[in-house]
Amino acid sequence: MPSRHIAFLGASTGVGLAALKHSLEAGHQCVALCREPKKLDALQAPNLKVIKGNAHNVEVVSQLIVAPDGTLVDEIITTIGGKFSASKMGIDQPQVCEMGMDTLLAAIAAAREKGATGAPHIIACSSTGMSKFGRDIPVLMVPLYLSLKVPHTDKIKMEEKLVASGEKFTVIRASLLTNGESEKVIRVGIEDPKTGFESKAIGYTISREDAGKWIARNLVQDMDAAYLNKMVVITY
Repeated sequence: MPSRHIAFLGASTGVGLAALKHSLEAGHQCVALCREPKKLDALQAPNLKVIKGNAHNVEVVSQLIVAPDGTLVDEIITTIGGKFSASKMGIDQPQVCEMGMDTLLAAIAAAREKGATGAPHIIACSSTGMSKFGRDIPVLMVPLYLSLKVPHTDKIKMEEKLVASGEKFTVIRASLLTNGESEKVIRVGIEDPKTGFESKAIGYTISREDAGKWIARNLVQDMDAAYLNKMVVITY
């Protein structure tokens, strides 16, 4: 596959960082938005551009998603999310994902108003436990997921806005995230947002590194049409 232009939101850590690393290794032209660019200094890749800014700033995101030739980038990978705040006893930004999607869609519209053409494939990282068509997590995990109502509500709103946007998309619903790259087999389940489950993969965990690697390999390097405009569960 020829080199593609990919924009990253939330790639300073976790799933996004892993997806960025593997996309760079594959030779793609990558641009990452980061509040603290020094976090990506270790990558030292000639095909990486880092822009300092916030994922909730329409003007900055509009710059991120336009390729050097003036067209919109081929893919946009967003893995932004809130962090636990001890002072708030909960997520520091309860609407971080919803606001991020609002900003991204507004930025795409703004770029098009200025003449940018193209239809980027938006890849958004969500979580299992979101399906409205039935259970997609092990029974033993249900109590834990019930305690995550606030961040899950945020992710559901993010998903709904992306699906309703008319843009090309894939929502990644990763199982409970752990750490450490491996060569474990990753199982995949597919859900159509209108008609429900096409296949199921119910599991407990997947590492951030393996999730990011899967995204780079299956949604960027060798895009499988079966995942387009679908919710995709990935799990061990």
